[in-house]
Amino acid sequence: MDLIEALKHFSTEFPVLVKIGKYVLWMGSIFILITVLRRFLKKRLPNVGMRYRSQKGIEVLGYILMLIVTVFFFSGSIKDFGLAIGLLTAGITITLQELILSIAGSFFIVLSKVYKPGDRIELNGIKGDVIDVDSIYTTMMEIGEWVNSDNYSGRIVKISNAFVFKGPVYNYSQNFPFVWDEVRIPIRYSSDVELAKSIIIEIATKHLSEYARQAQEEWKSVVHKYYIEDAQINPTLAVTLTDNWIELDLRYIVDYKKRRATKSILNEEIKHRFHNLEGKVEFASATFEIVNIPVVNVKTEKPI
Repeated sequence: MDLIEALKHFSTEFPVLVKIGKYVLWMGSIFILITVLRRFLKKRLPNVGMRYRSQKGIEVLGYILMLIVTVFFFSGSIKDFGLAIGLLTAGITITLQELILSIAGSFFIVLSKVYKPGDRIELNGIKGDVIDVDSIYTTMMEIGEWVNSDNYSGRIVKISNAFVFKGPVYNYSQNFPFVWDEVRIPIRYSSDVELAKSIIIEIATKHLSEYARQAQEEWKSVVHKYYIEDAQINPTLAVTLTDNWIELDLRYIVDYKKRRATKSILNEEIKHRFHNLEGKVEFASATFEIVNIPVVNVKTEKPI
């Protein structure tokens, strides 16, 4: 009885401390509940995608529960709930603008399906593969910088989710996981152009026909979903006349993750086939050819 009386006396004398204690206890209970749920689902769900989405869903649920408990504790009664929400929102908006935008961005990313883990994107000038999207940051494995083409640099980059509202988001893999690329081959004017064109088309068909077939199916769904015209999926070859050479531009479609490797294969085989033509097709380069040397007459006088 003495303990109960002491607790009643303490709650009467120090109501603020009691209220804070209850609030901390509620927060701790919610945190423990969320942790237990995350561990339980992590062990029970076999699918990696479902496991990832469940972890993120529980994390968002925890934030919502904490916000509701906070408002109810410090508003006093349910009729003051609207006023408390207004004051709380105004204060948070002023002091935590970037954090609010990041959290709002995370909801926008998930609900609008801007991108998801596994997609290759370019955001805020940084290109990479998305490896995680949490409530505040998007984590990417960076591509490019000091390495060429689409190779990983080795750096893991965290970007605020707020950037989805501040600029364009380039997604290389969503809806249509293919990109168009080009190989430019300069040949001399004395070369057999028709023979060169037939060889390039033959090589392109050999290595790119499977990509074209897959892309054709994917492109149909893109045309059905968006207001966009049909596009040329099969490899095409254009001829450009320059001051120094004839340029053959091979344009083709390829898996966004195999762009560099495919270009290397095409260049290697084209080079090998041209070299076996015994001079019928020759590569051109930015070199200078002197065709005529002017005659220079030098007159010397005999010394006196």
